[in-house]
This record gives sequence, structure tokens and C-alpha cells, in this order.
Amino acid sequence: MIATNYTSFRTNLKDYCDKATNDREPVIVTRKSNKNVVVISLDMYNNMMKAIRNAEYLNMIDLSIAQLEAGKGKQHDLIEVDDE
Repeated sequence: MIATNYTSFRTNLKDYCDKATNDREPVIVTRKSNKNVVVISLDMYNNMMKAIRNAEYLNMIDLSIAQLEAGKGKQHDLIEVDDE
């Protein structure tokens, strides 16, 4: 992980973007008032978002299992559908 200040980042934007994309190195840009930002590659961002969605999905499954184990499930008969 690389940390730099805003002025240096702005001056060397291409180099920092290359580090984020080519080297998969997150870049922390420090700014006044602690309003810092992190620059990462699109691939890294997409992987993070996928992990978040997977975690949300797994939490939903865990909640459903807990509800079923607590007796809150309902049994339904399967309905046959005619193929046309």
C-alpha cells in the first residue's frame, strides 16, 4: 500500500494510476481534514464488490437456516406445470 499527499498524487497521476493497475497496489491519497481517498484498480474494486455481495448472500442463507431451525418454515406441495 502506497501513501502520498494530494499534491504529489496530482503531479504524478499517471505513475500512481500505473501502480494501482499494473502492480495492484492501493494508493492512499492524504488530504486536508482527514478526507483521504484510496485509488485501486477496477479489477480490485470488482473483486471487493463481488466479495461483499457473496457475504450478503451467505448472511441471507444463514438467516433462512436459523428461521427454519426455529420452526418458522412452511411446507408446500410441489405443483406440476405442463410444458407447452
